[in-house]
Amino acid sequence: MLPALSLLTIKTIVALLFVVSYKDAYGTRETENNVMSKLSRHAAIRNIVAGHKVSNQDELRRLLYKTGHRVTQATLSRDLHELELVKTAEGYALPQQEAGSDPLLPSVERLIHHFVYEVKIAQNIVVVRTSAGSAQPVAAAIDAEEWPEVVGTVGGDDTIFIVAPDNTQAERLARRIKGLRG
Repeated sequence: MLPALSLLTIKTIVALLFVVSYKDAYGTRETENNVMSKLSRHAAIRNIVAGHKVSNQDELRRLLYKTGHRVTQATLSRDLHELELVKTAEGYALPQQEAGSDPLLPSVERLIHHFVYEVKIAQNIVVVRTSAGSAQPVAAAIDAEEWPEVVGTVGGDDTIFIVAPDNTQAERLARRIKGLRG
């Protein structure tokens, strides 16, 4: 019997799948180290801000250093902007999230943009092709969005089957995913 995984462990696994599976638009991993470092750093920043009162960038930079992330003030400033952290009287805070969203997971937009490379319709089923190992995180993100066009998803290794209520909804969903793909 497998031990129960905590929600944080599951979030970490999904984030790592995102990092390991990242490919640029040409299918190469030319920026894998930079992307891994940035995504890891972003996750560390979110965890620090969620668990500590951080009043300024220098304090955050020192806390990041303790987690193995050495950054300049300019890089940290860009990260704070990209993560949309807000500065309050109590210090930095994560942005207010919509109900059901998870600040530790990459957004559905980001996952679709980076991993989805083909979208096809078969009546009321949308078939989405992803890079290897990315289908399940993308399917989970789509499920979490609770889009009205989605009855449910099944994610394999590199393919997702998305069931829509009818053919019209399937076409609408395919357009939505293609739009997010960029």
